[in-house]
Amino acid sequence: MTQSIEQRVAARLNLHPKSVAATIELLNGGATVPFIARYRKEQTASNGNPLDEVEIGQIKDTYQKIIDLDKRREAVIKSIDEQGKLTPDLRRKLETTDSLTDLEDLYLPFRQKRKTRATIAIERGLEPLANIILAQREASLDRLVQRFLSDAVTTAADALQGARDILAERISENVDARQRIRNLFEREATIRSTVKKGKETEGVKYRDYFDFAEPLRRVPSHRLLALRRGEAEGFLSVSIGPEEEAAIERLERQFVAERSGTPACKDQLSLAIRDGYKRLLKPSLETEFANVSKGKADTEAIRIFADNLRQLLLSAPLGQKRVLAIDPGFRTGCKTVCLDAQGNLLADTVLYLSHSEAQRQQAIQTVQKLVTNHKIDAIAIGNGTAGRETEEFIQSLKLDKPVFIVSEQGASIYSASEVAREEFPDHDVTVRGAVSIGRRLMDPLAELVKIDPKSIGVGQYQHDVDQTDLKTSLDTVVESCVNQVGVSLNTASAYLLRYVSGLGPQLAGNIVAFRAANGPFSSRDQLKKVPRLGPKAFEQCAGFLRIEGAKNPLDNSAVHPERYTVVERMSTEVGSRVEDLITRPDLRQQIKIEKYVTNDVGLPTLRDILAELAKPGRDPREQLSVFDYDARVRTVDDLHEGMVLPGVVTNITAFGAFVDIGVKQDGLVHISQLANHFVSDPNTVVKVYQKVSVKVMEVDKARKRIALSMKI
Repeated sequence: MTQSIEQRVAARLNLHPKSVAATIELLNGGATVPFIARYRKEQTASNGNPLDEVEIGQIKDTYQKIIDLDKRREAVIKSIDEQGKLTPDLRRKLETTDSLTDLEDLYLPFRQKRKTRATIAIERGLEPLANIILAQREASLDRLVQRFLSDAVTTAADALQGARDILAERISENVDARQRIRNLFEREATIRSTVKKGKETEGVKYRDYFDFAEPLRRVPSHRLLALRRGEAEGFLSVSIGPEEEAAIERLERQFVAERSGTPACKDQLSLAIRDGYKRLLKPSLETEFANVSKGKADTEAIRIFADNLRQLLLSAPLGQKRVLAIDPGFRTGCKTVCLDAQGNLLADTVLYLSHSEAQRQQAIQTVQKLVTNHKIDAIAIGNGTAGRETEEFIQSLKLDKPVFIVSEQGASIYSASEVAREEFPDHDVTVRGAVSIGRRLMDPLAELVKIDPKSIGVGQYQHDVDQTDLKTSLDTVVESCVNQVGVSLNTASAYLLRYVSGLGPQLAGNIVAFRAANGPFSSRDQLKKVPRLGPKAFEQCAGFLRIEGAKNPLDNSAVHPERYTVVERMSTEVGSRVEDLITRPDLRQQIKIEKYVTNDVGLPTLRDILAELAKPGRDPREQLSVFDYDARVRTVDDLHEGMVLPGVVTNITAFGAFVDIGVKQDGLVHISQLANHFVSDPNTVVKVYQKVSVKVMEVDKARKRIALSMKI
């Protein structure tokens, strides 16, 4: 390859080579994506536009893919060379291709194989006969075939069959032939499914796919994943391919001579082509396109999951308030806890609301006492079983405290996790679940990072996609969100700290241990005393950690310590202290940032510094507001068509959005019902946890389905 890896990455992504080269150098030097996006804008900028996290992430992924491709190329060239079959022309093709598919096509004829019908025929001396047939010059094969008979090949039919086996394999491995049929698959392949015999009743949930066909290039990701799930569960037979005769016709145009060929050879070659396509080439490309289409569907499903997760993690927090949290229940009662402003457990009990009037009265007194004694600021109620009834009970007490309904998705997963056992070794899962609900109200991000994202309930076929790719993508989202919001160094859990740029489980644990042994951090500089937290880790993490009440106010901002001297120069030159720059807009307006530009510090960083001085440590998330369900509805039986109800978006998929309207069963707003205009992506219309108004279109109690519309 004549181009450098950096140039190839830039070409693939249509980015400026200089920006790509600088980004790769930073990544190879140990910098994280959030750090580069936030604090190295000058290095990645081209035409004054710095790269964002998405572009930096794409560079990181593409760079690794190209490295992997080059390693594979090296192995392929070495293998063919050791076989003594590496011609100059083949080497040139191998060295110039930038496609893994093309590389593998070129290598296919030289790959070490298990015994095939073709290799057996070659061992029996039939390759010259195959060459004669392929040349298509012999007028008659009857006498010629006799020369190839032997103890292993006893009849003319055996000889011709062996020759066709050799040709079939050659045709299936021919680079041009594979590309022709691959192009046909891309344009015209259809994915088909049928129900397996005897599985009609058991597989009824897949009845839409019992006799299904759709062009592969048009099938949406959620439908393809549903087909593959039905296949994996043993209910459906799925196939992919174009019309067989169209494929064979293309191969015949390539291999069969129109004028010069003789009929006898043409007939044998046509048989070999048909056999080669049906037995070898089609299954190979069907597997390839099954994998490619599954990969594309996975990518789309993972993108949707990642988008939803980002919205969920960045949903509005209540903040540091004292919370009474309730995990509702009928038979087992309502698990109730009180948390202080830092999320520490103050008290726990169980309320029984439906067992007897005496117990209900006792619950009233208990709640009133807890609210008073612990100076409760807000009340969180889980949205599961008995949630609406518990909300009605709390509202009836007229406590003059805001009441919030909180999603319970994943709370049970957390309560049984190792993280929960470490935090609350002396409490059972019911208490831990209630604590999780309360903390999720206070700070969704800090609490949800403790839960496997797949358990949070905002995905689409998340258990069917590539699990490694899913984990990588979701971890990237969590890391991005944590660093976008920033983390309180003195209150964050080790589990939250591990997602901060440059840290990880070991350093996060060391920070918490250091904090426990030495008391709260008073400055970012103290981080350098944490065991094993060296200069590189400090560089990467310091700007994302906040210290409230620090002596240096910049320690509670997103200004990186490496730029403190710049801010100090600014304050000196306007005759003030750093804290004055934060509290007085008139002083900031006097700063001419152009005079502070250096080789290391450019206008993007200086603009960020001024913006941060205006709102140091500001949480970028929206403000939380109270939401109330319609008091008329509690169960599906209360719904009727035409009702207009308030709801909360709980999940977004490629085909629409699910909305909680307070009846324990989310309704679906199909993509066609999201707006009065065409919608191609639901995320352009709604966001997770967005409050919406919906109209009930249909209620199917038997199938537990509620159809909603936002076209009101």
